[in-house]
Amino acid sequence: MKKFDLELLSELRTRAEASPRRRAHHNVHDDYQQPVQRLFVCMLPDSYVRPHRHSQPHKWEFFMVVDGCLELLFFDDHGVLTERVALGPGSDCLGVEIPPNTWHATVCNQPVTFVEVKQGPYEVTDDKDFADWAPAEGDDAVAAFLASMKILRPGNVLS
Repeated sequence: MKKFDLELLSELRTRAEASPRRRAHHNVHDDYQQPVQRLFVCMLPDSYVRPHRHSQPHKWEFFMVVDGCLELLFFDDHGVLTERVALGPGSDCLGVEIPPNTWHATVCNQPVTFVEVKQGPYEVTDDKDFADWAPAEGDDAVAAFLASMKILRPGNVLS
């Protein structure tokens, strides 16, 4: 049996604070070839998750917040925000399953830890398609783009 406690959440937060990407994960699955990938992720407010989609027809993704609050942003093919969903205490939603081929990204305004479950196996070369209308990690435009994502409202496009 595997147990997941508050010490794990604390360790993840410490690792996220030390990470250049400002997030850290703890895999529950034993290897990337397993048919279901399960992990805990701690993300800090300055962590940039580039909008992306999982275009393989069987690659869904599930999120459930265990500490803090996370916002999932959903986009159309042109970068127009179609929906914002807040997950966590204080919202009316704790989790969501994202269907395949759906453009999405995550943002937070406070540290958050969530459980992510997705169809495996994980293959780095075709795990996700990144939006060409969003800057790549490390690009000089990331800070301004992340700030825009945090305030963007449905019907508006990112710039």
